[in-house]
Amino acid sequence: MISVLLSPASFAEAKAFFVFGDSLVDNGNNNYLATTARADAPPYGIDYPSHAPTGRFSNGLNIPDIISENMGWEATLPYLSPELRGQKLLNGANFASAGVGVLNDTGIQFVNIIRIYQQLDNFKQYQQRVTALIGEDGARILVKESLVLITLGGNDFVNNYYLVPYSARSLQYPLPQYVPFVISEYRKVLQRLYHLGARRVLVTGTGPLGCVPAELAQHSVNGECAQELQHAASLFNPQLVQMLDQLNQEIGDNVFIGANTNQMHMDFISNPQNFGFTTSKMACCGQGPYNGVGLCTPFSNLCPNRDEYVFWDPFHPTERANRLIVQQILSGTNTYMHPMNLSTIMDLDSKA
Repeated sequence: MISVLLSPASFAEAKAFFVFGDSLVDNGNNNYLATTARADAPPYGIDYPSHAPTGRFSNGLNIPDIISENMGWEATLPYLSPELRGQKLLNGANFASAGVGVLNDTGIQFVNIIRIYQQLDNFKQYQQRVTALIGEDGARILVKESLVLITLGGNDFVNNYYLVPYSARSLQYPLPQYVPFVISEYRKVLQRLYHLGARRVLVTGTGPLGCVPAELAQHSVNGECAQELQHAASLFNPQLVQMLDQLNQEIGDNVFIGANTNQMHMDFISNPQNFGFTTSKMACCGQGPYNGVGLCTPFSNLCPNRDEYVFWDPFHPTERANRLIVQQILSGTNTYMHPMNLSTIMDLDSKA
């Protein structure tokens, strides 16, 4: 069987790539902000080509990096990077900021983070900068033909609804009402993205929120996932796909593509050995039970072989887990990608 992954670059040469969302996809914007939500100290980046921390919440590459690598594109720069200027602007930009959610009040404990509507305003500003470079028509076409990745939602549960007992949002909404509220707000974000010219948007669901080492450390007795957070993810993810379907129907085109990152992660968590991992419970870097307490710092426990771990730190996957997720984004079946995978999209776009 010949894999379409061998030469996606042939039909993906000139695409710009834009990234929005939270710490799963932030590649260094928060380094430029006065915030505690940063990954700018070792051992972050230990397996990155420079072996130095870059602001990615990973031991190495994150999901956008690996998508770019598979496509034969240059990795996008953080929007706040002083290097993002001139010709480099034409590759796209990463607007993501660790700690943000769909809702404006998510992540307030991190103080200075780039909330999602500010990310979208930055995208608008980016378009003005590109217009100055290649003209209005050129900028419009660049955005229209680009690929967009957006990852939001996890923090609206972990760092908002469940952050403290009796949080403001949990007092305002029982969970079955909170989920549709977050979805309806997310819908507005995606409509704004469409309004700003995006026409190919990968939207990832939340991972299995109750199975990350941080939650196991707090709630788990025998390594079982935290039920309440798992329940939240089980409500959120199907409603997200439903909302994307409705948006696509209204637009009359498959603009929004759902990536079932929850199922991708659950595969590793249920059967880590099948994927060559030795554990899906312990974080590689951290302290306390499951290495799930606090942050990953130079003083944390650090595993010698990151490739054996699903989780790098108490919340984020290792580069190897990210690589497996990207394989599913590229070529996964309908179980993982709805209504189609990225290779199919690139193929369709090359023939358009």
